[in-house]
Amino acid sequence: MNQHKQASLTDAAYKGPALEVDKEFYAGIASALDSRTLVDSFEIPIRSGKAWKVPAGHVCRLVTVDGPQVGDLNIWNFNNPRERFWAARTRQLQAAHVTTFDRMWSNLPFLRPLVTITADTLEDYGQDSDGGRVHDTLGTRCDPYVNRMLTGEDFDYHCHSNLTRAVRPFGLTEFDVHDVLNVFQCTGLNDNDQYFMKTCPAKVGDYFEMFAEQDLLMALSTCPGGDLSVPMWGEGAHDPVEVCRPIGVEVYKVADEVLGDWTSPQLPEYAGGHGLKEQAWA
Repeated sequence: MNQHKQASLTDAAYKGPALEVDKEFYAGIASALDSRTLVDSFEIPIRSGKAWKVPAGHVCRLVTVDGPQVGDLNIWNFNNPRERFWAARTRQLQAAHVTTFDRMWSNLPFLRPLVTITADTLEDYGQDSDGGRVHDTLGTRCDPYVNRMLTGEDFDYHCHSNLTRAVRPFGLTEFDVHDVLNVFQCTGLNDNDQYFMKTCPAKVGDYFEMFAEQDLLMALSTCPGGDLSVPMWGEGAHDPVEVCRPIGVEVYKVADEVLGDWTSPQLPEYAGGHGLKEQAWA
């Protein structure tokens, strides 16, 4: 296949009405602050996690209330948690680092937007001199298994453990915790194609805001690495508790006149046969 044809096929995979976003509609949600009603508000303390419901048609805002802090976010369909955030497909359909008007997609066989990002105060961060960007789908949550492997010690407040504890009241377990969106985290790939993390660039009051396309269960861990300015492993590593901060969560009901005729995204129309045939029994 020649290069031109190959490029054309690659581009075609990311075009079409299924991936189009009504920017005017979502910008209107972001700007219509006076029409919102605050229905829930809380802070997640350092090195902990919490899960909460966000009804369809509501907005959820994550806020760095005391300064830079990385958060690891999981999302499920509240009514069917088998449908959950799919970081890899989001990375392919949107970007490795997401921002305003990007969507976070669910896993197969559901494959539809869970949220659309409506506001991001770090949107203008762009790409820094090291190639770092914010809000990544590249890396996943820190976990006690890797910690044990690398250090020989147990530590129960990694993001995986925080999320595991957070979802228990909703009937979910460790097996439901999945790859995350690293909110407020600055990351990239170096010249050796290796993942790197940098100090979180957020300041007091920065926020990341999402519109719920379905009834959702969200869970967030305030990463035990804090703002990631102190290494947790390797040379110079020590417990970075002094750079750990809470993250605020706000949930708003959006007025009906702003939503207009919006409806939740539907399931894909694929019939689901996978080319399988019924087993013929003798």
